[in-house]
Amino acid sequence: MYIDLQWKDSLAIITLQNPPVNVLTDPLLSELDDAVEEVLCAQKTRVVIVTAAGEKAFAAGADISQFPSLNKQTGVNLVNKGKRVLDKFANAPFPVLCAMNGMALGGGLELALACDVRIADERAKVGFPETGLGIIPGYGGTQRFARLIGTGKAKELIFSGETITAQEAFRLGAVEHLAAAGTSLEKAEELAEKMTQKSPLALAKAKRAVNEGIEQSVELGQALESELFGELCESKDKQEGVQAFMEKRKPEFVGK
Repeated sequence: MYIDLQWKDSLAIITLQNPPVNVLTDPLLSELDDAVEEVLCAQKTRVVIVTAAGEKAFAAGADISQFPSLNKQTGVNLVNKGKRVLDKFANAPFPVLCAMNGMALGGGLELALACDVRIADERAKVGFPETGLGIIPGYGGTQRFARLIGTGKAKELIFSGETITAQEAFRLGAVEHLAAAGTSLEKAEELAEKMTQKSPLALAKAKRAVNEGIEQSVELGQALESELFGELCESKDKQEGVQAFMEKRKPEFVGK
């Protein structure tokens, strides 16, 4: 088993287990796909955390042993499989947090970038070493990294293959939180707890508004925002949230 899925009520924790550095092999990606499908189908899912076993690495990238035999079509097939799996996290109708307990390189960083919020162990390092292998990031890294930190800095780091510290990644906006050594999962769970208390329907529509809006003009993005706001106004969660506020009590959201 390369993937462990555990539940804490409505929080799903997906853990990569491929020691020593959690390489993203084809079997691991297949199990990761199964895990994300399970949490997508589970009605109780409110938040997901993706993390990894061990302290050395979150994920050290794809399985390089696959590369020597690749041709154009098999190369496209390989990266498209990874993209399909990672896109499921990016497009999931709930927040996905990444607890980066160690280095995240290549495909490992791309997995982290597909999540909504990244929490990095202060000892972690991140980078894209692909150009040193004669290839480029292939699981969405060229696209998500540039959108997150800007095209100039993304190009510099991808072109140079430089590995940067968690502190530098935080400064650039590639990660949202730094955690003390050994506490990235704990920090992620604290953040997840706050999110699980919110309306799951509102979280889903907020994520959609940001994800789809950023790809459009501000005008079109705001039109989408208005449409989603209107849809929420007819939801049970909106009624419950407003009523609970007025009654000074904790809301009990049902996601409808």
